[in-house]
Amino acid sequence: MADAVDFANDHAEYFLQLSLRRLARLPDKPSAQFCEDCDEAIPLARQQSVAGCETCIDCQSLRERRR
Repeated sequence: MADAVDFANDHAEYFLQLSLRRLARLPDKPSAQFCEDCDEAIPLARQQSVAGCETCIDCQSLRERRR
């Protein structure tokens, strides 16, 4: 019986640590309304779904390709 309890505790601890890591990565600031690269408006849907975004989708794609 101890094996099942240990497994359950390990499982719960794993998901707790995973959640804490995700919270630590949340941005400190709200999403920008205008793209930092091209000054175009960032759609509200992107602002809400990508917390702390600074660029529009096109400019973000360019940034990622340059990496």
